[in-house]
Amino acid sequence: MSSNTKTRVAIAGINGKMGRASARAILADPELALAGAFGKAGADYVGKDVGELASHLDTGILVSNSIEDLLAGCHPDVLLDFTRAEAAVAHAKVALEAGVCPVVGTSGVGRQDVEELSKLAARAGVGAMIVPNFSVGAVLMMEFARQAGAYFGNVEIVEMHHTKKVDAPSGTAMYTAGKLDALGKTFNPREVEEKELLSGARGAVSASGVRVHSLRLPGLISHQEVICGSPGELLTIRHDSFNTDCFVKGILMSVKAVTGMKGLVSGLESLLCAG
Repeated sequence: MSSNTKTRVAIAGINGKMGRASARAILADPELALAGAFGKAGADYVGKDVGELASHLDTGILVSNSIEDLLAGCHPDVLLDFTRAEAAVAHAKVALEAGVCPVVGTSGVGRQDVEELSKLAARAGVGAMIVPNFSVGAVLMMEFARQAGAYFGNVEIVEMHHTKKVDAPSGTAMYTAGKLDALGKTFNPREVEEKELLSGARGAVSASGVRVHSLRLPGLISHQEVICGSPGELLTIRHDSFNTDCFVKGILMSVKAVTGMKGLVSGLESLLCAG
């Protein structure tokens, strides 16, 4: 792509907080152009100017009813998706078939879907990204947790979100647990025969034995602690997101980088390490 050509980005899930924040950021970035958007089929905002939802400006870009309608009217370079996991995977498949690079920012994408999308991206010869968390701070938290996991035998994850979050554990917690699993060791060796008086009191258990606990309360937004323990000490690695501002930098980094990739990349950390 020429350095003088803007990367054209379409947004799936335009009426959500992340979709609207992304639209504002893309409209303000001189290297990017907002090509289109869609959300829930049949919604009352379909056919309206994106600016009515995101920027309070007349953009001339109307919200499409579906990904098929969007692609019939424009050909973006990148599809940035903030819908739910099942829909995001379906959208990514359509995008890859059309030669469009998907950036999936939706949590809860399963391992089988990741593998399938990886094969499709390789076959299409285009870039794709699955990003469980666009916050640079959250990505560093996960990387620090992975590093700490090499030295601690007991690790538990506590993720805390608002009451409208659907998936549990969160995608960030699952991704963190996966990083710890990849160390190839067993965490939290059993020292007693535990007895849960309420089922699930000790949380879910990852493949390597990491315990994961999910809290859903009003007043929370997006928070995670990774607590590492050994005799005589505790190490707590925590990240807090208070609004969508913390995700914008990672979103812009991803949509700019994905067009130069070949195949599927998981996580924002690949871009941080590269930079």
